[in-house]
Amino acid sequence: MAKGGGGVLLPVSGESGKGDGEAELFKGSPMTRRGAVAALSYMACSVLLVMFNKAALSSYKFPCANVITLLQMVCSTCLLYVLRRLKIISFTNSEPSVPSDSLFFVPFRMLLRTSPLSLSYLLYMLASMESIRGVNVPMYTTLRRTTVVFTMIMEYFLAKQKHTPPIIGSVVLIVFGAFVAGARDLSFDARGYAIVFVANITTAVYLATINRIGKSSGLNSFGLMWCNGLVCGPCVLFLTYIQGDLKKTIEFPYLYSPGFQVVLLFSCMLAFLLNYTIFWNTILNSALTQSMCGNLKDFFTVGLGWVLFGGLPFDLLNVIGQGLGFVGSGTYAYCKIKGK
Repeated sequence: MAKGGGGVLLPVSGESGKGDGEAELFKGSPMTRRGAVAALSYMACSVLLVMFNKAALSSYKFPCANVITLLQMVCSTCLLYVLRRLKIISFTNSEPSVPSDSLFFVPFRMLLRTSPLSLSYLLYMLASMESIRGVNVPMYTTLRRTTVVFTMIMEYFLAKQKHTPPIIGSVVLIVFGAFVAGARDLSFDARGYAIVFVANITTAVYLATINRIGKSSGLNSFGLMWCNGLVCGPCVLFLTYIQGDLKKTIEFPYLYSPGFQVVLLFSCMLAFLLNYTIFWNTILNSALTQSMCGNLKDFFTVGLGWVLFGGLPFDLLNVIGQGLGFVGSGTYAYCKIKGK
């Protein structure tokens, strides 16, 4: 936990082992209560962020997804700077080796060491933000479920992580359900689908990299987010400049609309919380558990997406596919909690 003013304020994901306060969720379960809280927190933030991003890009027809990404990074980095300067949080698992009045708060060699994570985060953010534009919310969540396959593959190659038959079976059920759900999607958009699959691959690489670098870097969730902001922020700013997105943003007719500004504000706040809970959940649990949490929360995302944005008529085959995916995610959660 990060301490400030002598009191425990904010949880960090410095260590994945069970220590004081790391009680098992159930007897014999590899998932702790803290891990369960991290998983539930991630799911809540993710559902809400998808809704606000979809509102900005589709309802208000904001043309510059990269600008939203830039705003989210700037807000997160500024908030981390203020919290660290006030010593409310720390960026490391132990006593900081860099003075609190240092500009970067972490050694430069640490920025270099975490650069693969930062670059994978950049690709993940850009692809994920763009992928939600061309696909309706129900089909977006359906296609995103196939991320678990890519994550499982990345975990094997990067961390030599192997999984039991029940876990593999639950993944197969999720992917099968995704294809069943999308079998009769009348709003098929090849480009939109392709971008979603690119987002799936970048997400898998990002989560596997967190699991590998996050646990060995000595940085906690806040420290990893800070390094990501320092490395990726200038890259996104340069990208938005050369693409002319900054000019488009200034000329956007709803820029000063209170409704649009509220949507952007909540998007930035939720992006900060989401990034934190992704690190927290992935380090406490695993990259595959993080992906499975993404599938479990899709049940709520699909429902809200249908109610708020529509885009997909009722279809029995789609409902069956969504149900299969949810059962697969629930099976994984059961196996994880029971330690099977």
